[in-house]
Amino acid sequence: MNIKSRALSSAIYLISILPFGVLYILSNMVYFFLRRIIKYRKKVIMENLQNAFPNKSIKEREEIKNKFYHFLADLLIENLKMRSMSPAQSRKRLKLLNSEIPLDYLNNNQSIIFVTGHYANWEWGIHSLSLMTDYPALIIYKPINDPVFANIYNKMRSRFGATMVPMKQTLRKITEYKDQTHSSVFLADQTPTRKESNYFIPFLNQQTPVFKGIEKIAKKNDYPVIFCHIDRVKRGYYTAKFTILVEEPSKFLENEITNIHTKFLENIICEKPELWLWSHKRWKHKPHD
Repeated sequence: MNIKSRALSSAIYLISILPFGVLYILSNMVYFFLRRIIKYRKKVIMENLQNAFPNKSIKEREEIKNKFYHFLADLLIENLKMRSMSPAQSRKRLKLLNSEIPLDYLNNNQSIIFVTGHYANWEWGIHSLSLMTDYPALIIYKPINDPVFANIYNKMRSRFGATMVPMKQTLRKITEYKDQTHSSVFLADQTPTRKESNYFIPFLNQQTPVFKGIEKIAKKNDYPVIFCHIDRVKRGYYTAKFTILVEEPSKFLENEITNIHTKFLENIICEKPELWLWSHKRWKHKPHD
């Protein structure tokens, strides 16, 4: 570990051991900085909201934007807390409402696929799913560009036993675990390049490119697909509810599974839009490009 890595890791740890009350004071400062000083990706956020909700008034979209900035600030601070959160704190801060659904599959030696999105605190969800069972949990992720921060962040994510799997190694890793009961966790709203996918689907009022890997892996291995809906109850407290989307993947037509989980996520976002990652450039690619 080099000097930069040690310094960054130590700084994150020192912040993480602060009480939540102090952390949310810091979050208020981060919110002011993001919204008022640098106006973080304001143009991207407003364009995304306008395209997604053309029937909402300017005032309504402004309200969603401001709530999103508040949530984003909290999310950044809460994720640093992952560095030192205990298992008891993790279980208290993100409660699994119906864990018997995935556990019934796993305890019957049936591997499963979890689907979620960049919604609410999906990072805390990694800890909760890791603590839910001793079966291996494979977390599929897009690597962060900064290798130093990426290494530190993945160590935080995997503190309770999760296995971090770079997206390009997904098929190889799942094949490696084929004879071992496990769960794999996918963020369904990642943005593919044109080389990675040219399948577009209506999502938040726009034609949107989507990865089809969840569907392909589910069909190839006959893994049930379960949506993990993480919701924010109040500041610093979340719940996760599991919904079976697909029990027998082999019975579904091509693209059907992809359409199902994409639509499910869209409905969740529309219910409480401020909890989705509107600063993400999700619509960089168009069907006519």
